[in-house]
Amino acid sequence: MPFFEEIEIGHRREIGTYDFTAESIKTFAAKFDPQRFHLDEEEGKNSLFGGLAASGWHVGSACMSLLVADGQRLAREAAARGEEVAVWGPSPGFRDLRWIKPVLAGDTISYSNAVIDKRTSASRPGWGILTARTTGTNQRGEEVYSITASAFVPMRKGA
Repeated sequence: MPFFEEIEIGHRREIGTYDFTAESIKTFAAKFDPQRFHLDEEEGKNSLFGGLAASGWHVGSACMSLLVADGQRLAREAAARGEEVAVWGPSPGFRDLRWIKPVLAGDTISYSNAVIDKRTSASRPGWGILTARTTGTNQRGEEVYSITASAFVPMRKGA
């Protein structure tokens, strides 16, 4: 992963796709969001969603899993090139979480991430705070999910 100084506002990266199958929707819902329209096709069809709908938390969890996996991939690639890899810190939070359109069984969501702001941390010397907007788009090109989140990113020593 890059260091704070190497990140530019506007940088965008595709982080991956996730296929929402009926089975994955029901499995997630049974454990974490057991509402009728997430568990039963007929209930989903008769709901405002018009079909078996993924929990918004499932949509967000799939995004997080892909975001972490992509970060690990980028770190492996940088290490293979002999570059120093920045080990990012935790997130101080998020805002503007939106489930814009339902994600239904059979949908494939493509996630992307764009840097929208960065600043040095006033309370943690040697760290910056990166803010990015992550979105999910279905196979029809419709945005279905968005979140704005921040993360602590280390600065290069001596920079």
